Amino acid sequence: MAEEFNPEKRFVRFIEKRDDGFVEFEFAVGEPEIFAEMILKAEDYEIFCKEQGVVMIDEDSNPIDKSDDFEWRLRDATQKRLDK
Repeated sequence: MAEEFNPEKRFVRFIEKRDDGFVEFEFAVGEPEIFAEMILKAEDYEIFCKEQGVVMIDEDSNPIDKSDDFEWRLRDATQKRLDK
């Protein structure tokens, strides 16, 4: 049986810390599969995660199915052409 949607649960998937000091990450409320791609300064990211009481997710706890054409991120579009 699927777990009931709980808007109190907050999830973060760390993507990368960029050379300019910003952190790219995914933030989800209730379900880790429905997320917003976000970017914050590193110190603001730490504060955000603490204030939201997030559960950190990763490839082991919530894998990304790269074979699924619908499983793409906005950052993917900046690195490749979608019309190919």
